[in-house]
Amino acid sequence: MRVIPGDTMPGIDARLAGGGRWALAQEKAEKLCLLAFYRGIFCPICRLWVADLDRLVPEFEQRGVSVIALSCDKKDGAEKAVAEWGLKHLRVGYRLDVEDARRAGLYISEGRGLNPGSGFKEPMLFAEPALLLVKPEGELYAAWIQSTPYARARLAEILTAVDNFAGRNFPEPRGSA
Repeated sequence: MRVIPGDTMPGIDARLAGGGRWALAQEKAEKLCLLAFYRGIFCPICRLWVADLDRLVPEFEQRGVSVIALSCDKKDGAEKAVAEWGLKHLRVGYRLDVEDARRAGLYISEGRGLNPGSGFKEPMLFAEPALLLVKPEGELYAAWIQSTPYARARLAEILTAVDNFAGRNFPEPRGSA
């Protein structure tokens, strides 16, 4: 299933590293919510990408955008990512249900054993990287969805896109024809 801009997102929820739960239906972003899906603790590219996102969280929040990073990792993987990747600003959700990720239009991959870049074992199934901007009502506004770990959307460019959307009073989203 593919969610297209303007569609209501499926129910996505996760546990939070450090305690608590997060649910998209309960998120109260001022303008948008940025869901940043990463592959997991085993992915060395995710380490850099998520750290860059962590650095930009205050910039997104100043623009009324709440931010969360989500993965199919277990608790220990998410908590290790927060500690070892030096995340200070970013909420990190774990135990994302693979079927919820699939319903949101993400690509799902099968693990291939030990990841040569990190030495961590890949889980049996996990979501590939994606960025979804969701309106407060739960509708998808924009999406950057990948089938591989490479050539990720640059997060500073997503920030510029948010500025452009907001500067034009959030016009109807593209991609829904």
